[in-house]
Amino acid sequence: MSKPLLEVADVEAGYGEALVLRGVSLTAFEAELVAIIGPNGAGKSTLLKVIYGLLRPTSGHVRYRTDDVTGVRPERLTRLGLNYVPQLGNVFPSLSIAENLLVGSVSLPRAERRPSVDDMYAQFPLLAERRRQRAGTLSGGQRKLLAIARALVTRPRALLLDEPSAGLSPQAVELVFDQLAEVKRRGIAIVMVEQNARRALSLADRGYVLDMGRNAYEGTGRSLLDDPKVTDLYLGSTIASSSTSTSAPSGINPPT
Repeated sequence: MSKPLLEVADVEAGYGEALVLRGVSLTAFEAELVAIIGPNGAGKSTLLKVIYGLLRPTSGHVRYRTDDVTGVRPERLTRLGLNYVPQLGNVFPSLSIAENLLVGSVSLPRAERRPSVDDMYAQFPLLAERRRQRAGTLSGGQRKLLAIARALVTRPRALLLDEPSAGLSPQAVELVFDQLAEVKRRGIAIVMVEQNARRALSLADRGYVLDMGRNAYEGTGRSLLDDPKVTDLYLGSTIASSSTSTSAPSGINPPT
């Protein structure tokens, strides 16, 4: 069997004295969609922050393409092919769609930036039609598509997504998940924290259930959907999440 593209092993992490992750492990292979579900406070978003270098673990490690990248800074991970779409602050609202994509492409060599932006317009025709529109005037679903495109414009091999359906209408949710399926078909690995557990597992190759900062269950998306314990404990209703935001992406400053 091939080696994982991304591997998290026995990670412990938290904020100050509060330990959130208590020995969490996870693997993701190329072209695989991995869903992370669980109740509020389980450590799902914290896990993504650890993987993307936004939070340094107190123990354990993160490997990407066999290299130990534990604590490596986010901008370096982006250049290595690992990118992240936070739930909040994932676009520059005062910039146009075109400007957001151009800012996102700066991690690429100059000659590759425009072709990569053009690739995003081809993959997201809705964004191409509105390329001069300010991101702050987009609907929730359109803004989420732009956030995903901003991450994809860096040409990653693995994409981390935090609550991609949060705050969206049912129609917008379908639009976003259809695009995620297309991203997966292009061979990009996706590790996704998602409040809509049933929808996420139905799309996922594999899933992880976190509870109290620990791995509670792991298996294929289908096996977790069919597991009566998982259904009773975690799939009774859509897990609540916070609303969207218009602040700037984490760790990035818009051009002046």
